[in-house]
Amino acid sequence: MSSIVIKSGVAVCALAALAFGEGFTFSIGGPAAAQDFVAKTAAFAFRTEGCADPASAQINGTAEGLVNGSRRSLPLKVTKMSKPGVYAVFQNWSGEGAWVVNLKGTCGTEIAGAIVPLGTKGFIRESSKFFARPATDAEINESLKTLAQGGGK
Repeated sequence: MSSIVIKSGVAVCALAALAFGEGFTFSIGGPAAAQDFVAKTAAFAFRTEGCADPASAQINGTAEGLVNGSRRSLPLKVTKMSKPGVYAVFQNWSGEGAWVVNLKGTCGTEIAGAIVPLGTKGFIRESSKFFARPATDAEINESLKTLAQGGGK
């Protein structure tokens, strides 16, 4: 009977780990978080979390902007740092208008997405959004609208 209890306990622990496991996602920080001199002038740095092989993750991003009422989109060069799973984003968008960075990534079969708003003093951690999928156009537009109205502080 004790082996049944142990097996049940193991099964419950395994299910709990799956239920509470974060999976593949991004974690953002200032340029110093990259722990790489190359990132010194980056807009921000980020790392992948929950990827069994961080070096194999495929990451890309776009800068999405609202400038004088017009929507803009620019491809970003997401730069790999010396540590696997750590990246930097360098600004290639104008300082005019409201801008967010839209990140997309895959690690094996897992997908992650993020919207990182950018203010006059850099990225806005508190208003950043993280997903287990790519962000939708509606979510990007809503983040831009909020930021343009001063709500991304």
